Amino acid sequence: MRQLTSTDRKLLLILQRDARASITTLAGQLGVSRSTVQMSLERLVSSNTIQRFTVDVDSAAGIELIRAVMTVEVQGNLTSSVVKSLKDIPEIVSLYSTNGAWDLVAQIETTSLSDFDGLLRRTREIRGILNTETSILLKTVK
Repeated sequence: MRQLTSTDRKLLLILQRDARASITTLAGQLGVSRSTVQMSLERLVSSNTIQRFTVDVDSAAGIELIRAVMTVEVQGNLTSSVVKSLKDIPEIVSLYSTNGAWDLVAQIETTSLSDFDGLLRRTREIRGILNTETSILLKTVK
């Protein structure tokens, strides 16, 4: 794994707040040239440090995402294959290992209840998943 430079770290922090910022804006905020930002960004993407770009949609746009959190219990020796299978599902936007009663926590985003239902069915059919519990996120309170 490549060591991150100070510029890389600052760039990542800025992009986490606003992934739509232009190269020119990023360069100005970092106090470096546009080519430095472009090269840093290309390195971060090619090294898989930046794994994906995403979009947060304003609810006023009329697009309501169904968001949920799924906790997953995994058969002990199949964790790696379960994680690989879950990472291949595009509706799972983040996946965490955890301690306690559940082995994994997945954040889910779909555009319809039908898609949500299909995701739940596909997930439960993955070899090595013993149990799941899913909660739809209704309203952001903070």
